[in-house]
This record gives sequence, C-alpha cells and structure tokens, in this order.
Amino acid sequence: MDRCVLLAPAKINLYLEIIGDRPDGFHELAMVMQSVDLCDRITIARAGTQDISLKCKHPLVPSDETNLAYRAADLMRQEFAEVYARFGGVKIEIEKNIPVGAGLAGGSGNAAAVLVGMNQLWQLGLTSVELERLGAKLGSDVPFCINGGTALATGRGEQVSPLTDVQAYCAVLAKYQSLSVSTPWAYQTYRKQFESTYVREADDLAARQNRVHSGPMVAAISQKDPEQISQLLYNDLEKVVLPEHPKVQELKETMARSPQAKGVMMSGSGPTVFALAGSQADANEMVKAVRAALPDEDLGLWVAPFNTTGIRLVEA
Repeated sequence: MDRCVLLAPAKINLYLEIIGDRPDGFHELAMVMQSVDLCDRITIARAGTQDISLKCKHPLVPSDETNLAYRAADLMRQEFAEVYARFGGVKIEIEKNIPVGAGLAGGSGNAAAVLVGMNQLWQLGLTSVELERLGAKLGSDVPFCINGGTALATGRGEQVSPLTDVQAYCAVLAKYQSLSVSTPWAYQTYRKQFESTYVREADDLAARQNRVHSGPMVAAISQKDPEQISQLLYNDLEKVVLPEHPKVQELKETMARSPQAKGVMMSGSGPTVFALAGSQADANEMVKAVRAALPDEDLGLWVAPFNTTGIRLVEA
C-alpha cells in the first residue's frame, strides 16, 4: 500500500467532570465522549524520501512540528525506526471540515488518523489498544479518537472504556468562527476558582471515578434512554468559560429556546455549543431558527448525526 485516505470524526462531551489534580500537572477527569459525523479527511502517502511533510489549506492549521498530526508521524518514526528506514517518510494532507480551536478534538482526530494510517502503510499490525497507548503520548483526546463511538474517559482523558453506542440523536454544532478558547486557560482558571472542591486522596479519586462509572449518565446510555441523556448533559468548564465569553452564553440560551432542542451544552473547553435533536429534520429546523435569531456571518452551524466509529479507512 502506497497511500490511504481516512476520515476523522469530531467529538463532543456529553459529560465532563473535573475531579482533582494529578501529580503530572493535569486534571483528573471523568468524561463521556461521543463521536459525531463531521469529519476531517486525511490522506497519507509514502514520500519516497526520509522526510515527513504536511499540507493543509486552512490558514490556521500549521504545517510543521507544532501540528499534532505531524507529531504523530514523528512519533511513529521514533517508535519504529527500523520500519521507517525501510519505508521512508510520509506526506500528509488534511482537508479541514471540523472548525479549528472549537473543543471538538479536530487536531487530536487528525493525529489519530495518522497513527492508524501509518499502521496500514507500514504494515505494522498494531492493535487498537497499542494505537491508543501511542496516542496517549500525544494528547489526552487521541486515544478516544482512534475508536470513537460512545465512551467513558478517565485519568487525564486517555483511559478509554467503550459504552453502549448512542444513535438516537443528531447534534447541531454552533461556533463563532473568530472566537477561540484556550484549553490550558480554561483548566487553569477552573483550578484558581474551584480548587477547594478538588478531591485529594487517591482512594477518594478512585471512588469518584467509580461513581461516574455507575452514575446516572452512564446508566442512561446503557439503557439507551435519549430523554435521560439529554437531561444529564454536564460540563464543569462552563462555569469559567460562559462568564468570560457572553457570546457563547447567548448562543447556548438561543439554542435552548429552539423547540427541537432536547438538550444544550458547551463541548469541552468550548467555544462550540451543541444541541441534541431527535432527527436530522429537527436539526435542520433548529439551524434555521438559530440563524434567524442570530444573523451573524461569523456564526458557523453544522448538522452532525451521532457516529458509532472513530477513524475510518475509506480509500487505500
């Protein structure tokens, strides 16, 4: 195989709870993540040289080692030096459809696609578990992005446990294109304001994680209860992001007023807000209503059904 094309879906957070601090400086988290069918398209081909190159037409996407997808290829080069010496470098092209800086794991999904694609190109035969371990070296969301679907993520987000697939919903994603929120800023600000609520002891951390495992959101997912899922949407980071960004707060309130919206929540550290609809037709109606209420050319709206898979190989 000399070339492959993969789709990398976006993700939303149906649940995000900050439990406490970790020794590595990250936060201990409990999250329920969900893939949605808004995908970047990644093409990976043998370079014919020993170089790694990356191209993307989006002006905000870097093409050097600061890009997580580039770093994924470099990680594979380091981890499998003998295979790299035999096959050489790769050329990566990214077609961006997921908005940048949106809290939708677009960069993490691109990195996951590079890991999966190079596993194919180099005929490594790595399992999903092995790919997830590699992904954890790159970023907290990368392991989830490999297999996608519906999953519980704990630790700093890299410990992924699959849950029952949820297919009852279609999401409407909304983001002001010029607005971005720094993920480190969001977590650091949350720490400053709410550190007193953090769980400190290891046993207490484990107990809190176990409560999420057996908690209402996971139960609603296992019972395939869409009404309960929509009522249990939760994101701790809204406490710091919404007061700082009134436009995101207004966007959430506007989407919540739509009669088609089953539940509305900010995804990750934002600034994307998503609303759950029971069908694609309802989602399309919601887009019209939000567009009429907020006629701002900077506001991007996307209809994205729930997705049961992660990285998908579509051409080889």
